[in-house]
Amino acid sequence: MLLTFCCPPRLECRVSVALVTGSGGLIGSEAVRHFAGLGLDVVGIDNDMRREFFGAEASTAWNVRRLSADLGGAYTHLNVDIRDRDALAGIFGRYGRDVAVVIHTAAQPSHDWAVRDPFTDFDVNAGGTLNVLQNVRDHCIEAPVIHCSTNKVYGDRPNSLPLTERDTRWEIEPGHPYEGGIKEDMSIDSCLHSVFGASKVAADVMVQEYGRYFGMKTACFRGGTLTGPAHSATELHGFLGYVMRCNMERRTYKIFGYKGKMVRDAIHSHDVVAAFEAFFRNPRSAAVYNLGGGRHSNCSHLEAFALAEQISGQAMVTEYHEANRVGDHQWWIGSNEAFQRDYPEWKQIYDVPMILQEIYEANVDKWVPQA
Repeated sequence: MLLTFCCPPRLECRVSVALVTGSGGLIGSEAVRHFAGLGLDVVGIDNDMRREFFGAEASTAWNVRRLSADLGGAYTHLNVDIRDRDALAGIFGRYGRDVAVVIHTAAQPSHDWAVRDPFTDFDVNAGGTLNVLQNVRDHCIEAPVIHCSTNKVYGDRPNSLPLTERDTRWEIEPGHPYEGGIKEDMSIDSCLHSVFGASKVAADVMVQEYGRYFGMKTACFRGGTLTGPAHSATELHGFLGYVMRCNMERRTYKIFGYKGKMVRDAIHSHDVVAAFEAFFRNPRSAAVYNLGGGRHSNCSHLEAFALAEQISGQAMVTEYHEANRVGDHQWWIGSNEAFQRDYPEWKQIYDVPMILQEIYEANVDKWVPQA
């Protein structure tokens, strides 16, 4: 039975469904729990492509099982590929205007994997996003569309910023306009994106276009390092989770370039979906926001290693490779100023030490050294 959601003043009240693509992943699963907690019935679409991308250890099947067990009838899981237009049309046609919000997190998330199979990368990231948008337009045009974009849409443009080397990190020159974090006015043109970055640019621009051209309520959240305990961390994706996993399992962590001093801002999945809720309650058309840890939550690889060692009491095992990954950011701290200006009630809770501690505690019985 569908639940009646008590809508905020700006939303039309109706029997409501939250449709979440990539519902077994880090942000997708957090969104499932969060929006079910608001009283919506949640329909999840996820066919565990992460297992195909990265192998068995990256499978999200465990997360789907946990969602189904914890949420019972409030969660319906559909094993569907977002590239399957007919299947998606059937789902959207079934729920129609009962769909109150669409949270699109499904994606191929890796630079390295995209190079090996650019067709699949583009079909999932760009084509899959178009499939979702067109179905919203056809079946539930009033539903806000929340799209998980990425800071990789800026390509390697951030690497042109004036940086100085410090003991444990690279840092932007004091007084620079982006000292508080990179803003959405940074150009995405005339720079190297990687194949993955290009497919995500296509998706990002299409989400904006459906907002402007068709008047739909859409938001692109250009995420920094999205993280949390529900991450199926693996070498090619999931920075902080993989740092902690390597430390706990005594794996060798491979560092690619920049002396290990490259900087990432990290935002917990809880803080991400809290931002999604804020947009859902007061949606706009064609909104674009950087969303990351900002100055509140960021670290270099070397700093993350030191924190992991402090938490577990074990030394990191690392291996340095001089060449950096193509298109990788030497320094990324995004500014959340634009989102906080539009949604001042949203507040960050987690910082990097809190995130790593939670990842450790969630996996202490699972991530153990292999015989």
